[in-house]
Formats: sequence, structure tokens, C-alpha cells
Amino acid sequence: MELAHSLLLNEEAYNQLGEVQRAEFIFDWLRYLEKLLLATSRSDVREKQKTLVEQLLSLLNSSPGPPTRKLLAKNLGILYSIGDTFSVYETIDKCNDLIRSKDDSPSYLPTKLAAVVCLGSLYKKLGRILVNTFTDTVGNILKAMKSAESQGRYEIMLSLQNILNGLGAAAIPCHRDVYKAAKSCLTDRSMAVRCAAAKCLLELQKEAIFMWSTDLDSVATLCFKSFEGSNYDVRISVSKLLGTVLAKAIISKHPGAAASRQSMRRVSLEEVLELLGTGFLRGSSGFLRASGDMLKGTSSVSRDVRVGVTQAYVVFVSTLGGTWLEKNFAAFLSHILSLVSQSHPKATQTQTDAVCGRRCVSFILRATIGGLLGEKAQIAAAKDICQAIWKLKKVMDAVMSDSNVETRLGSTDVTASQHMLVCALQELGNLTYSLGTTAAPLLQDSSSGILDSVISVIVHPSISVRLAAAWCLHCIAVALPSYLTPLLDRCLERLTVLKSSPEAVTGFSFAVAALLGAVKHCPLGIPHGKGKIIMTLAEDLLCSAAQNSRLSAQRTQAGWLLIAALMTLGPAVVSHHLARVLLLWKCVFPLSPKDLETEKNRGDSFTWQVTLEGRAGALCAVKSFVSHCGDLLTGEVIQRLLPPLPCAVDLLTQLSSVLKAYGSPLKTPSLVYRQRLYDLLILLPPETYEGNLCAILKELAADLTASDIQVAASAFLLPPLCHRDDLVILSPLLQETDHRFIEEQLLLGNGIACGSLEYDPYAIYEKDVLGDSVPKPLPPVLSVISSAVKLFGVVCAHVGEAQRLKSARDVVTRTGYSLALGSLHRYLGGISSSQHLNSCVGILYTLSQDSTSPDVQTWALHSLSLIIDSAGPLYHMHVEPTLSLIIMLLLNVPPTHAEVQQSLGRCLNALITTLGPELQGNSTSISTLRTSCLLGCAVMQDNPDCLVQAQAICCLQQLHMFAPRHVNLSSLVSCLCEILLDNSVLVNLCSPYLLLRRAVLACLRQLVQREAAEVSEHAVMLAKDSREELTLDANIREVGLEGALLTLLDKETDQKLCNDIKETLNHMLTSMAVDKLSFWLKLCKDVLAASADFTTVTCVDTMQEEEGDKGDDASVLTTRNDDKSYPFTNPRWATRVFAAECVCRIINQCENAHSAHFDIALAQEMKKRDSRNDFLVLHLADLIRMAFMAATDHSDQLRLSGLETLLVVIRRFAAIPEPEFPGHVILEQYQANVGAALRPAFASETPPDVTAKACQVCSAWIASGVVSDLNDLRRVHQLLVSSLTKIQAGKEALSHLYNESASTMEILAVLKAWAEVYIIAVERHKSHRQPLKTTTCSEESVRNGSYSSDGLLDLVHTDLGTLSRLWLAALQDFALLTLPSEFASQLPVEGGAFYTAETSENAKLHYYNSWALILHATALWLTSTGFVVADPDEGVSHLSRPVTPTSMCQGSSSGATVKSPEDVCTDRFHLILGISVEFLCSLRSDATMESITACLHALQALLDVPWPRSKIGSDQDLGIELLNVLHRVILTRESPSIQLASLEVVRQIICAAQEHVKEKRRSAEVDDGAAEKETLPEFGEGKDTGGLVPGKSLVFATLELCVCILVRQLPELNPKLTGSPGVKATKPQVLSEDGSRLVSAALVILSELPAVCSPEGSISILPTILYLTIGVLRETAVKLPGGQLSSTVAASLQALKGILSSPMARAEKSHTAWTDLLRSALTTVLDCWDPVDGTHQELDEISLLTAITVFILSTSPEVTTIPCLQKRCIEKFKATLEIKDPVVQIKTYQLLLSIFQYPNPAVSYPYIYSLVSSIVEKLQEIDQRKPEDTTELQVFQEGIKVLEALVAIAEEQHRSQLVACLLPILISFLLDDNTLGSAPSIMKSLHDFALQHLMQIGPQYSSVFKNVMASSPALKARLEAAIKGNQESVKVKIPTSKHTKNPGKNASIQLKTNFL
Repeated sequence: MELAHSLLLNEEAYNQLGEVQRAEFIFDWLRYLEKLLLATSRSDVREKQKTLVEQLLSLLNSSPGPPTRKLLAKNLGILYSIGDTFSVYETIDKCNDLIRSKDDSPSYLPTKLAAVVCLGSLYKKLGRILVNTFTDTVGNILKAMKSAESQGRYEIMLSLQNILNGLGAAAIPCHRDVYKAAKSCLTDRSMAVRCAAAKCLLELQKEAIFMWSTDLDSVATLCFKSFEGSNYDVRISVSKLLGTVLAKAIISKHPGAAASRQSMRRVSLEEVLELLGTGFLRGSSGFLRASGDMLKGTSSVSRDVRVGVTQAYVVFVSTLGGTWLEKNFAAFLSHILSLVSQSHPKATQTQTDAVCGRRCVSFILRATIGGLLGEKAQIAAAKDICQAIWKLKKVMDAVMSDSNVETRLGSTDVTASQHMLVCALQELGNLTYSLGTTAAPLLQDSSSGILDSVISVIVHPSISVRLAAAWCLHCIAVALPSYLTPLLDRCLERLTVLKSSPEAVTGFSFAVAALLGAVKHCPLGIPHGKGKIIMTLAEDLLCSAAQNSRLSAQRTQAGWLLIAALMTLGPAVVSHHLARVLLLWKCVFPLSPKDLETEKNRGDSFTWQVTLEGRAGALCAVKSFVSHCGDLLTGEVIQRLLPPLPCAVDLLTQLSSVLKAYGSPLKTPSLVYRQRLYDLLILLPPETYEGNLCAILKELAADLTASDIQVAASAFLLPPLCHRDDLVILSPLLQETDHRFIEEQLLLGNGIACGSLEYDPYAIYEKDVLGDSVPKPLPPVLSVISSAVKLFGVVCAHVGEAQRLKSARDVVTRTGYSLALGSLHRYLGGISSSQHLNSCVGILYTLSQDSTSPDVQTWALHSLSLIIDSAGPLYHMHVEPTLSLIIMLLLNVPPTHAEVQQSLGRCLNALITTLGPELQGNSTSISTLRTSCLLGCAVMQDNPDCLVQAQAICCLQQLHMFAPRHVNLSSLVSCLCEILLDNSVLVNLCSPYLLLRRAVLACLRQLVQREAAEVSEHAVMLAKDSREELTLDANIREVGLEGALLTLLDKETDQKLCNDIKETLNHMLTSMAVDKLSFWLKLCKDVLAASADFTTVTCVDTMQEEEGDKGDDASVLTTRNDDKSYPFTNPRWATRVFAAECVCRIINQCENAHSAHFDIALAQEMKKRDSRNDFLVLHLADLIRMAFMAATDHSDQLRLSGLETLLVVIRRFAAIPEPEFPGHVILEQYQANVGAALRPAFASETPPDVTAKACQVCSAWIASGVVSDLNDLRRVHQLLVSSLTKIQAGKEALSHLYNESASTMEILAVLKAWAEVYIIAVERHKSHRQPLKTTTCSEESVRNGSYSSDGLLDLVHTDLGTLSRLWLAALQDFALLTLPSEFASQLPVEGGAFYTAETSENAKLHYYNSWALILHATALWLTSTGFVVADPDEGVSHLSRPVTPTSMCQGSSSGATVKSPEDVCTDRFHLILGISVEFLCSLRSDATMESITACLHALQALLDVPWPRSKIGSDQDLGIELLNVLHRVILTRESPSIQLASLEVVRQIICAAQEHVKEKRRSAEVDDGAAEKETLPEFGEGKDTGGLVPGKSLVFATLELCVCILVRQLPELNPKLTGSPGVKATKPQVLSEDGSRLVSAALVILSELPAVCSPEGSISILPTILYLTIGVLRETAVKLPGGQLSSTVAASLQALKGILSSPMARAEKSHTAWTDLLRSALTTVLDCWDPVDGTHQELDEISLLTAITVFILSTSPEVTTIPCLQKRCIEKFKATLEIKDPVVQIKTYQLLLSIFQYPNPAVSYPYIYSLVSSIVEKLQEIDQRKPEDTTELQVFQEGIKVLEALVAIAEEQHRSQLVACLLPILISFLLDDNTLGSAPSIMKSLHDFALQHLMQIGPQYSSVFKNVMASSPALKARLEAAIKGNQESVKVKIPTSKHTKNPGKNASIQLKTNFL
């Protein structure tokens, strides 16, 4: 194929190819040529133009296939438009000659057609240049059309369309001729020709004025004729033509001259509508030529005409646009409704016609109102519809008040108005449904009285109207959940009052059922008690049915309908009424077959009607129970359901005899009964009715083979039973389209009704499959078959292969045969034998080339695709021949047979899947296959048929998945965008084909997953380059593909498509939002702001605050005044919700990107550096604005999204400081906005879920610390206070609009919010209190901070009395709810403080969301009161009303036994502890980090005070249980913060145990007084034996936990891992910060353990503790710069000191053992040092020396003074002194100093004796080697300190020697006045230091001083010079010797305080 890629055709290569390859080669060359010509320079093209034209024309004679001829023509056009045009006339003549040719043979046909196509293309491209030849050409073409067959007519029409397009107004001379020709083609027998003619006429009407003026009527009639017998494509094309022409007739401004010539008149809207109405009502029979049938009143309009006209209405209005519709809505509405009114009895003479007519009217209304109007206009439209309903109601009232019953019943007015009412009510329902909560103003507007109007027609005499009104109420309730309960109450009340009116009984029972069906769409539910009311009412209706025969049928139906609808409320409600339902069910059927017999002989027709109605209703109720309450279907319940079943089946078998006896009135009831029974049996397991299987199968067989089922009806059975791909081929009507709602009726043939609610009122409470539209049950005749088919499937599967169905032996047609071949393999699994495969493929190859019958080809290819799918890898051998067959057919099948091409596409798709990833290969064979696949896709992309294009896109999507490098992304994206955004098709639907749009989006979704940025760029490039013929959405240039997709999302109604759009946008956002931040935020802002003006109404400030506050709140509310045009016009609320969600996603994406997104100073700096940089923090104002707009909208969903956005913004931005105002944060300036966004959510009518969300935002805002000024904080705090007042009354006080669990949600949200605020207040209070003690924080921060920290606590304090009670009550509820189910009987009957017993299941979820913070807050409160029980009346003064007894902590209101304060405390303690342990010991996988942390913090707070600690300390089992639970938390949760919190609790438990042991020892000593110490019992673990029992020992549990932590961080500590129990020298390591913290915390706990043990116990654990502590020291003793110790080493030294100084080391019973163990430990430390294998350099000497020092100073002398150890220690010090590193020397001197100063001479002297001489030597060396930096200076200073200390310690006789050593060293550092000025600063410091010390020593030891001075005059002179020099300098600048306070000193002091 590479050879085909040249400007001229490579004829040499071409001639070597076979027939099929040639076609491929040509097509490939032409594709390449098209791209090449556009890219080549004009001169190069002209050079080769002559040869090229010859080559292209010669191809005309090689009978090119349809795709080839199209490309050929395109290339000729491009060639002449770029190159010279002088030879174009010859080319046109050539084409005309070819068309004139008399050769009629089929082989010559492709040449003729190619010539026709070429002419079209040339005229389209060159247009007016060819104006002088066009009359001949058109004449020639039209002449050829007379003898052409369908392909010819098709191509000629399209060619004429192109000619007209190219010439524009210049073609006027032959407009009439073209019009005449196209008219005849518009009613052609070939559908493809009709479509082409419609396209041609559509082009013609642009210039041909007569079409929309003088000939308007005939155009309309023509279109109506064209609709007759049409298919979907024709209806789409012709309706587009008709709609456009009529719209043009209304809006056109006639050019003056033409007008005067043709004396034209303007056409009015009424006339146009009248014209369309005529088509709708009378079809194509025209105005006057009403045929005889019409006058006789027998014929009704054929459905396809009606459906076509319906689509034309929609095109007509869409073309005129939304604004036009707004202006003319009233006229339009009354016209559309009149289509089903009295004045046209023909349209509604039968129920079937009426139902179909109503569907069409509903479709028109939905598509126009729903598709074109924005929300404000929709609300206005709803008011108009409401007016229409009132008018129709008046007509009904007038008739109903007529006293004469005869005329009343027969009145045509009522029957006539009924259909109008049904349409109006359904549209009103749909409108409200789509508006959602934004419809609130509509219902609050009393002038329109929507609810009253709907409820008033519920008692209409027509059942259809009653059902429509009920459905409308359902929609209102789903849209506005706050209306659900009031509507339900109102209907129930009317139903009870009007029980004696048959219409009211059915009407209001429908309404109640419809409202119950709405409950599952409303998460907030309805009050639980409604179930009981409805059940009682239903029983009452059923019981009273027999009392009045006039009402018995209605009451029976109503009763069962209510019960069936009640079942949809689910198990929680139904369980309470189940027994009564089962009883009613049992009573409705006779008990035995005998009773059934007597029944049969007794009744009359009417009683049978009522009986069957009742039994069908009961079956339906049980079916509803089984499908909605699966959880209640226990074995026992099923047993109680079964007894009536055999009787029900018996009745089924006897229905036919009953029918014979009583005739036709029973026909429908018996069908309904049959269907209900089948429906129930489908849901029950077949085992339950095994005994009746035979009877059931017989009935099913009879139903399925009955002769009276029309063949046409079989089509409705297909969709649920067939595979999706088969459906499209079976009948295009079965495919999913946007017009499915009206197209469905064509499926069923003229005599059969399409579905409608009146056929099965029970459908009213079921969830409809298609979203918002009315349920459309089929008539009983059809639905019974549908149910029978499903049941047959269930039963057959159960019966198994026993009755295998024999296949009929008649002649199998070729079509059926081929489908059977494929389907067998699809349903019976794959193909296993290749021989079998070969024969199948062979047969299908032959059939698929049978060009005489497109049907056979279609089905054969379809089967082939099934076989390719089933064969999998086996098919590889057939891939090449199949692929070339597919390409050959694609290149040759005529465009008029689109269905063949669709099947070809499916085969190609299957082949690509079979090849899979192999397509990436580079071998020649693979690349040939790949090229063929791409070629096939290209052919299909150019196909005019939308479904073929959809196939092409699916294939390309597959190719892109398997071989992404080989798919040209830019051309694919531009192809997708053209389809998606092609405005030319319909004003605001993109392509009218749903399946094509779905394919495009599925493909886009896949592309953006990998290459979002590229896709986006290609789309924008396309928009910029788009040439005139692409009327692309102008928006894409400014809003990009993303914006275009958002617009599409707003208009699209198909659920699957919307999900794909959202996913595509989400993928794009994830990969690009951070880089294109401004762009994305602007998109979201535009969508949210486009309706902001609609919002301001709700934000009016309702709080009466001071004027000052008023000002800034008001300024927030002034929304935009600039009338900029927004790219999005009135987006729907769902789109706005999506935009708000996108904002949150963008913030999350930025979190993982650059840190500057959340750092304003950095962001501003980087923006300065490069203006292209963009960071989120710079858009904070926009984020707040968007959150505000969303949070204050009418739509509740949008309010929730807005509050969520606000929450995210607060959490992410709260801590960012404001660089311009230090001490402030950037969010502070937005506090007015936040307040204003929150306030509306606390209004009384706000739904609880919005208030709950707002509480969360309030607490986050207060807790964030953004606002420090209490007055500012009070605004938001006030909102929380108002909520608290509201909820104090407990569950009784809250709104009765929703389910009780909704008020539980609100109460808990408020309590949780308060808890969060309280926790933060306490934390801030603590953190401010601590620094104040050490006064390190600056004065300013104290002034700003402490005020607000205590202030916040004070704010909360006011309400703390109330809060604490409510918190305790909530925790008690939670504790009850989390009990296992076996304790259910012990729970309080009336429920808890905040939940009712019936709604406990729903309430659990809300408790799970909020308990943790409440627990933490309660624990903090209890610790703040120190578990002192306050006087029960305390705090009541703050309540607006006293708390009810249930909300008091004491639980139930028995109140007889008053608990003592101690008991109350114990209860509270166990409540908190119990909840915590229960939660922590079985952590669910969904437990949040927040809950676990809060729970651990609560435990910490609890153990912060003595009383709970004493509880834990005294109850050892409790302590152990807690430790085990914490151990488990540490094992299962990796988060360091959780592990640290757990360790803190462990530490507190050990402290509690220590306190307990101390207390016991103390009290024992006091008790025994003078008794001998020896007899004291041993307290602490390990008693006298020292044994610790695992599971019973607190210490053991703690050790386990600490070892777990340590070994996780330092695996080397585990002897099992290292393989030896001894110390193994490994390289030390530095742990992460978290790791270090954990290890340090564990060490602290370890060092506390000995104090919990008895002396013997301490001996058992000491080795372990020492091993671990020294192990940590060894593993982490890393050398750090500046001689610092790593934090873990510091912790281990601290722990070591704690252990060594433990009293147990000195206690009599344990003294010796401890001494031995401590010596071993010291040996271990010394061993770390000695080079085992030369690795000791790695360890830090300072750490080890410090450890040795700790041993020397903290243990009793006998541990370290034994010679062998002492000697080794001294060696270590000696060795360290020799190390050259000054830092090491400094530390060594410091440690020695502490040892030398040790009070016990037995310890210190040996060190002094051994080390002093070397110290002195080292100090004397310094004289020769002057110090060069501060560290060396410090070495000297520390050395001097050691010597000075020695002087102080030394006995008199040695002191003089020491001073004599010290003085010369000091004096040697003095400088005289000459050198002092020029000396370096280090030497000056040294000089000052030496002088200062000499001044001190001199007076102290004056005698020695004098002796030394006397003996050494040099020293004396030097000293005097220095003193003199010093005095000189004092005169110059009064110096203080402050700067000698050397820098390194602090560190040394710290070290001493830490360990020594």
C-alpha cells in the first residue's frame, strides 16, 4: 500500500494487482491524494494537473464502487479548485456524455453513477465559475433520471443537492425543474431515494422562495405523502425539510422586487400550525380532497404519517428557537393540545388512536419545552399549562353539574377534554420533575395554584385523567420532597372523606399509590406512621367493598393497590404490617378445590368481575412484597405465602369455562388475573409450585400458541428477549433513538395500542425504566404474552432438558438458516472444531455475496460476525480472506443498502477484536491487515448512513485500543467533533442519531483516558481551521471541547450518554485541570453564574443584626450587573451541580501538584517570574464566589454541592497566611461571604440534609481559626445556637414532613458540629496555656491569641450544660444501636433519645457518621469537670425549655431509683470506654481515620484525670483488654498518627497501674504502722514468684505491644530475624521522623514498667527491657553533624536513666539480681564498641560514652566499680580523648566533668587518677597549636572547666599542684595591648576567657597564685600587660564580656538536664 502514496497513480504497481486489490489500491491512493492536494503548492499541482485529470477520468470507466466514486469526485473538485480551471469544461462534457450513453447493462451502471457524482462535486467546489454550463447539465441529469433505477435516482438527487449548493442564487432558472423531479422522488418506493430527495429539497428551499410561499401547501402535502410507509431515516429527513420550510415561512423577510412580482403574502403562525395539524389529523388526504372513507369516518390516519408530522413539529419549533417559543408559547400550547381534543373526533375515536395521539402530543411538548427553554421560561410554561388545566376543569364541572344523568354520561365534552388533560398533566409532571427543587417558586406562587388544579382533576370521570393527575403528583413529590408528606396527607384525607364516590376512591387511591412510589426517590422519606394509616385504610376499603355494589369493584381495586404500593417502602415499614397482609392474602382465595367449584356455580358476571379484580390485586400486592422486601422472605414467610397458590393456579385452568359462561365482560379481568399470576410465579423459586408445573405449562403453551395474537404484536416481545445487535437488523424501529417514545407505536401495527398507564394502574408505583417518563404498560392482551414468555423461560430452565423443543421441519429460508448458524454458537459457547468452522464460514461467504437480496447478505454477514466472535483464536486462519471479502463488499455495496454495510461494520469490529494486540506488530502480513482495517474504517466513515458511521467509530476505537500509534488522532478527533457539534443537523441536537452520538462519546471517553491534552488541542485546532462548510459550534473556539461537552451535557437527556460525557470531562479534568487552571475554573464559573441572577432572591438577609454587619453582608449579595453574554445560556440545575463537583475535583487535583497552589506568597512570586504560571490560591475569590452562588441556589442538590465546595475551600485554605498582614490568613477577608452562604441553610423551611451539611461547614469554619475576633465569629456561632435551640426538644419537636430518621440526621449533625467546635476550643485553650508558663511566645501573639482561645471556649461554655446532656444521650443511643441483634428484645420500645424504634435501621447510618467526635467532646467535657457530677438543675437556666427525661443521661424515665454521683460517673465512664472498645476491637474496613483518631483522643482525655485512672488501675482485666485492643489497632492500621495516639493511651494505662500500686503500698504501710517491714505483702505484678502469666498480665501485654512497635521499625532487634541472640554489629540507621517518634514513645513506656512490678516481677522483665533499650541505642547511634544525638538515642538514654534509677535496683529483694543484670548491660554497651569485625567506626562514640556515663552516675556504685568494668570504661574515655574531632572532645570533657563531680569518691576517683594527666597534656598542647574556630576554642574552655572543677573537688594537699598546672595554661593565652587590636576574633575570645578565669582564681587561691607569679616573672609580666591592655580598651568602648557566653554552651546544659 505504500506504493499508493504518491501524487500520480503508480500505474506499474496498479497493473500487477488482482481485481480486489486494485479496488483497495485505488481507494487508498485517492484517500492519500485528497490530503496531498491540500498540502501541495499550486505550481506543483498545475505541473502534473493534466496527467492527474486523465488518470482520474480513466478511473470513471473502471466501474468504481460507491465509496471510490465519492472520493474520486471529491478529488476532481479539489484539483480544479487549486489548479487551473480551463480544462474543467471538457471534464464536465465527458461526464455528461457518459450519462447520456444508451448502455443500460449493469456493468456500465457504476460508470454512469460516478459521472453523476463527479458533476455534483465539481459544481459544489467551483460554483459560479460554471454558471453558463449548468442548465445543460441539470437538464441532462434530469432526463437521465426518467430511466434511472433506484441507485441512479439516489445519486442524481444528491448530485443536484451539490449543484444547488455550489451555485446558490445563480441556479434560480432551473429551480422549478429540480423541484418537480424531487417531488416525484420524495414519494419513491426506495427509502434511500426519499431521503436524498428531502436533502435536495432542503438545499433548494434556501433560494427557492416559492417553496415557502406560494407552494407551501403543496410542499406540506407532499411531505405528508412521503411519510406514508416511510422508515425512520425518511421521517428524520422529511420532517427536517418540512419543519425548516414552515419555520422559514414564518420568519422570512421577503425581498422587495421578488415580492412585488409574485404578489406574496406573509404566512401567519396560525396558518402554519393549521397546516401541520391537518397532516396530524387527516394525513396526506389533503384539505379538500377528503376521500369517501374519511367522510364515512372509517379510516384513521396511518401512524407513520402522524409520527412524521410529530417530528416536523419539533423541527419547526427548534428551528425558530427557544426565545420564539417563549413569546408564542400560549398559542403553541393550545394548538398542540387541541390535536387530541373534541373538535377532531377522528384523532381519538378508538382508545388505540387516542393513546398514540397522546404520545405524539406529549413528545412534542417534551422535546420543545424540555429541550429549548431555560429554567425560568419552563416555570412560566408550567403556569400556562396550569391555566389550560383549570379551563378544562371548568368544562368538566359544567357537565358534571348537569342533573340529567343520561346526558351527563353520554356527554362528549368530558370524553373529549380527557385526552387534552392527560397530555397537560403529563407534561406538567415531567416539567416539574426536570426542574427538581428549582420548581419551588412555581408551587409557592398561590396565583397559579398548581397543586389545587392537579388535585381537582383527580376525581375526573375518565380513568386516564385520574391516573395522569396521580402521576403528576408523583413527579411533583420526587422533584420537591418537602411536598411529599403534605400531599400524601391531603390525598389520604380526601380518600377517607369521599369513600362513597367511585371516582374519588379510584382517583385518590391512584394518587396515594403514585406518591408512595415517589418515596424511594426521596432519601429523606416520609414519617413512619403513614404506613399504619395507609394499611388501616386499605383494610377498611377491602372490608367495606361488599357493602355497596356500586363501589365494590373500585374499593377492592383501591385496597389492594394501596397495599401493593405500601410494599415499595421496603422491609423497615412492611415488617410491622406483614401479618395483616398475609391474613388478607389467605382470605382472598377459596381454601379448597371444592370451594372453588361451588363458587363457579354460584356467581354472576358482576361478582366474577369483582372477584377477579380482587384476586389479581392480591397477586399484585404479593408480587410487590416479594420484589421489594426480599429481606423479609424468610422460610417461615414463604410457607405462609404458599397455601393460596395451588388454588390460584386451579382458578387459572378454569378461567376459560368461566369466560364461556359469562361472556365478554370478563375477558379483560381474566387476562389481567392471568398476567398477575404469571408475574408472581416468575419471582418465586420454581420449587415452591412444583406440584402445579404441568398445569402451568399447559396454560403457557396455550397462551403462546393462541391463534388470535396478531403477528404485528410479536415485535413488542423482541426487545427484552433479543440481543441488542440483532434488534437493529430485525427492525430499525427497535433501535434506541431519541424518538423511541413515538416510534414505538409503529412497531405494533395499526390496530394495536402502544403502552399507556390506563392499561395497568398498578404500574403507577413501580420505578419506571426510562427515568422521568410515565410508565407505559402494554394492553393486557400483549402484556400477558410477555409475562407468559418470561415464565416459560423460568419453568423450562427448571424442568431442564426433559422437554427439549423439537425444531420445525419446514423449509428453512436462507436468512433464518444463517442466523441460526451464528446464534447457536453465541448461546452455546464457543466453537471447538476447525472443520466445523470451515464449513460454516464457507456457507456464509457464499450467502454474503448474494447481491440480488440485501436481506440475505445482511443476515449472513451478521452471523459471520457472531461466528468470528465465538471462534476466538481458531479464526486466525480465516482472517485474511474474510477481511478482503469485507473490504470488497464495503467498496461495492450500494449506499442504498445501509443495513448490509452495518453488518459489514460488525464483522470488521469482530475481526479487529480477534486480532487484538497483534495489530501492533511490524511484520508485513500484520501491517497489510492493519492497513485494510483502517481502510475499511475510512470507507464506513464516509458513508452517509449514521449507523454505519457509528460502526466505523467503534472499529476505530478498538483499533486505538490495540494499536494506538497507528490511528491518526487528529483526523479521528475532528471526525468525532464534527458529528457531535454539527449544528446543521438540528438546531440544538447534535446528530439526530442517538446510537451515533453514543458511539462518538464512548470513543472520546477512551481517547481522553490516554491523551486528553492532545484530544483537546486537536478539537480547538479544528475549530480554528474549520472551513465554511463546517458550521461548527462557534463556542468551541472560546470554551474548547470541554465547554462544548458541558453544553451538550446540558441538552442531552439519554442517561448513558450523560454518564459518558461526565466521565470524559472527569478524565480531561484529572489530566489537564492543573495545567489549564484558569480555563477550567472559568468554565465552571460560567456554568454556575449563568443563572446567578435567578438566585439573589433567596439570599436576602433575614437576621436582624446591627447596621454595621448588615453592610458587608449586603455587598456580598449584589451579583453581577455587567450584561456580558455567557457562553452557557441557562444551564439546568443538574449541569450546575456537575460544575460545582468539578470545582471540588480541581482543588483535589491541585493538592497533588505544586505546593504553590496553596501558598500565596510563593504563587505571587512565581507568577511574577513567569506570567504563564497559574496557581489555585490566586483564584480564591472565584472559588468562594462559586461556592456562594451554588450554596444559595433554589436547587437543593446544588445547595449541597455548594456547601461541600465551601467546606473543601475552608479546609484547604484555612491555614494560608496573608503576606501583607502578618498574623492574619487569606480567608479572613471572605468571612461575610461565608456567613451569607450559610445563613439560608438555617431557615425553617430548609430540608434537614441541607441544614446538616451547613452545620458541618459552620463547625469547620469556626474550628479553622480563620476568624479570631469573637464578634465576627458570633455570626456563624449564632447559626449553630439557633439549631441547638431547635433540636433540644428531642425527636418530638422536629418537622413531620420527612421520615423520623431525617430529624435524627439533623440533630446528630448539630451535635457533631458543636462537638468539633468544643474540641478545637479546648485544644486551643491548652496550647495557649502551656507557652504562657514559660513566657516564650511574643507578647503580640498572647494578646491576639489567648483572647480568642479562651473566648471560643467561653462561647461554647454558655451552652455546655445542654450540650453535654444531649451528647451523653446521643452516645447512649449509639451504644444501644450497636448492640448485636440477639439483644434486640432488651432495647427500649419507644426508641432512644433521638431515634424511634421503627426507624432504627435508617438512623444507624447517621449515628455512625457522627458518634466519634461526640465521644471525644464528651470525654473532654467529663475530664474538665473531673467527673464531678453537677447538680441536675445546673445548666437548665440556659435552656429555652427543660430537657425531656429521655434526653437525660439516666436513660429511661423510670426515675424511681436515683443514682448516687459515684454510680452516674461509673455509668458515664463505662459508656465511653464501652463504645471505644467496641469500635476499636472490631474495626470495620470503612472506619474512617477521623473516627479512630477521635476515639483514641477520647480515651486519652478520659485517662487524663485521676478518677478514671483509678478505675482502670484497680481493674487489671480492663487494662489488659484495652491493651489488647490497642495492640490490634497498631497491627491493623499503618498510620503513624493512629499508632502514636494508641501508644499515648498505653502510657496512660501504665501510669494508672503505677499509681494504683503506689497507693496500695502506701496504704499497706500506713495500716501496718510499726509492724516489721519484712511482713509487708508484695504489691505489683509478679508478686513473690516473679512470674507473669500471658493474658493475665498487664506488663506482659504492654511488652508485646512495645516489641511490636520496635521490631516493625528496627527489624534487627528481633533475634529470630538476625539469627543470633547476641549483639550483632550492623550499620546504624536513621529512622524517619514518624518512626523515631514511635520508637521514642515505646521506650518511654518500657522505662515505666518496672514501677508496676513487684521486686521479683521486675527481675523477670529487666533483661527484656534492657535488651530493647540498648538495642535501640545500638541500631540508631548514627554520627550526626555538630555532635547531636539522634532523637531515638536521646529517648533510649532517657529510658535507660529511668530504668537504672528505679527504686527496684535498691530494694532488698531484687538488689543483687539487678546489680548482675545491670553489669551485663554495661558490658553489652562496651561490647558495641569493641571492633568485632572492624565496623565500630560507624557507631557514634558520643552516644555510647553518654550511655556509659549514665550507667556510672545512675546506678549504685557496686555496679560500675568492679575493676574489670571500671578499667574498660576508663579505657574508653582515654581512647575518646585521643580522637582528633573537636566535637567529640567537647562532649567527652562535659561527660568527664559530670563524673568527676560525682559525690561518691569510690566512683569518681579512679577516673580522676587515670585521666587528669592526659587532660593537662592536651591543654598544654593548645599553646603550640592555636585554636582556629569556635569549636576548638570551646574544646579549650571545656577542658579548663574540668580542671577548675578538679581544683574545687581536690583535697587541700593536692590543690596547689593543680592550680600551678592551671595558671600557666591560662596565662599563655593572654595578649598584650599591642597584639590585642590586631588579633583574630577567636584569639580575642580566648584572651577574654583566660583573663576572666584568672581574675576569679587569683582571689580564690591567693597564696598559690602569688607563689606561681613569684617563681615565673615571664608569666607575671604577661599577665600585667594583658590587664593593662584590657583597661585601655575599656576606656575606648565600655566593653562587657557578654560575647564570651559561648554559643555551644546551651547544648551541653540541655544534655545534662536530660540524662544525668
